[in-house]
Amino acid sequence: MTPDTPDTAASAASDASRGPRLREIPLRLMVPNLITVLAICAGLTGVRLAFEGRFELAVGMVLVAAFLDGIDGRIARLMKATSKFGAQMDSLADIVNFGVAPGLVLYIFILDQARSFGWIAALIFAIAAGLRLARFNVMEERGIKAPWQSAYFVGVPAPAGALLVMLPVYLGFLGLPITPAVGVACAVYTVLIAALLVSRLPVWSGKSEKKVRRDLVLPLTLCVVLYVALLMSYTWEVLSATAILYLLSLPLGARAWKRKYGTLTVEEPHDSNGAAMDRGL
Repeated sequence: MTPDTPDTAASAASDASRGPRLREIPLRLMVPNLITVLAICAGLTGVRLAFEGRFELAVGMVLVAAFLDGIDGRIARLMKATSKFGAQMDSLADIVNFGVAPGLVLYIFILDQARSFGWIAALIFAIAAGLRLARFNVMEERGIKAPWQSAYFVGVPAPAGALLVMLPVYLGFLGLPITPAVGVACAVYTVLIAALLVSRLPVWSGKSEKKVRRDLVLPLTLCVVLYVALLMSYTWEVLSATAILYLLSLPLGARAWKRKYGTLTVEEPHDSNGAAMDRGL
């Protein structure tokens, strides 16, 4: 038997580190990743359309990207097609669709009226969305999750932040004048939304396991149908109202949290070791 040479041993170790090689990959494993890629394409196309001045289509593409980005993970779980690769792709898509694309569309539409201040506001929002997503990923990877995590987010979630930050665009479609003064005001609003993203404000998640009474199922279904119908017919009015109502609901969530836990923000204990930074984000 020929003894192994150093090169042969190194090659074998390299092959082993790669893991098993699959000649064929089931189609169901590809579907969630394809949806994620389509979401990235939609978000970036929205930016291109904004550069071309087709702002209504641009906002529509950003909203489509947000929708696709929101369902890819759920589809992966339903199809039992979750993977580490898909999780990394989803994180990349989140930053593009919830941070970069809305910020750029907003800047091209109105923030450029504020010159450098508007660009700084767009940058702050994009970075805040990335930080918010990083904190969410860290909290999801915990071995033991706090009971409140099923009912509350820490800070405004990135998808909601994307919906909120484009409120000036919706109002612009309804007649809001695009002037330097309005641009400065919108830049300040953008920074405030960025602050809500990275804050420790308790925000209702809608994921609690509370059950709906049987007699309310049909009325709630009709309400959802009515909302979708209004959204299709009066898109910008409904989106504006949705964003404003969401902002008004934030103090109510904080008030409910304070009644239950005694503080206005989500506070967690810190350890003296290095892992405390992750838990405290």
